[in-house]
Amino acid sequence: MTFTPEQFTEMSGRLQEVREEIGHFIVGQEEAIEFSLYAILADGHALLEGLPGLGKTMLIRTISDVLDLSFSRIQFTPDLMPTDITGTSLIERDADGRQQFTFREGPIFHQMVLADEINRATPKTQSALLEAMGEKTVTILGDTKKMARPFFVLATQNPIEMEGTYPLPEAQMDRFLCKILVAYPTRAELAEISRRTTGSLNIHLQKKMDTDALVEAQEMVKEVLIAEDILMVAVDMIQNTHPAQSEYEPVRQYIQYGSGPRGLQSLIRLAKARALTEGRYHVSIGDLKHVAKPVLRHRLLLNYEGEATGISADELIDIVVSGAGRGVLK
Repeated sequence: MTFTPEQFTEMSGRLQEVREEIGHFIVGQEEAIEFSLYAILADGHALLEGLPGLGKTMLIRTISDVLDLSFSRIQFTPDLMPTDITGTSLIERDADGRQQFTFREGPIFHQMVLADEINRATPKTQSALLEAMGEKTVTILGDTKKMARPFFVLATQNPIEMEGTYPLPEAQMDRFLCKILVAYPTRAELAEISRRTTGSLNIHLQKKMDTDALVEAQEMVKEVLIAEDILMVAVDMIQNTHPAQSEYEPVRQYIQYGSGPRGLQSLIRLAKARALTEGRYHVSIGDLKHVAKPVLRHRLLLNYEGEATGISADELIDIVVSGAGRGVLK
């Protein structure tokens, strides 16, 4: 499918309207809004991490309302079972009295699924999301069912409550296109949140896109161009996260494992989504640098020395990004 420059410009305008409409209800959190939309445009999943009460759940629900997507929320708890997510087959009698299996869909069969406090469920239950996130199918008793289109999983987790939690394994962390840190609001934002939520003010959200328009936007993201030299900048960024291949001493000193090929794919997909949102149909080095932290921060595994030093993955990504694109025309 080929799109004209005018179509790219028109879609960029509609996406800006989506961001503005979300901002009418959500106070601040520009970065969380921005990267959540990028992940949706890139047809990926996002992990939101932040303290309780910062509006992570409300942000995701607001996005689903503005984009007119069917929404479901799954509260992850230690006793949650995989079938509570995917659904199950029940034996029921038909009109003639004969018994037959009837499949009852679980909450995963919606376009936007909020996996709330995902690290509170057991690994067996967490893994129930793996097939749906990776293959966009669910297999029940040998019967494979396709997910709705578009389909997104936006998961949340609390970084400070570690008792009674089950940290996501690296394989499942890698399934998320990006990891978004939800920042604590500023003094002015706290005051505005209070004004909007403790009074009689009612904010009515308008639907700015439908499913067909969103699918078209996803197709446009795939058509965004990336030049060969820009692609190699992305490749170098990924390679420089590996201790054995990095030209940066802090990476060699503090990182045990770097990002894999899925990190490169996510970097390019998110950069393309940003380019489309900004009204361009080509990826720039600035796009790659802008999306590097959300894409890579959950794909870098620090070694013992890195953990003991207290250095963060974001600081190491800054080092890698700072030298990206040297010698390439920006």
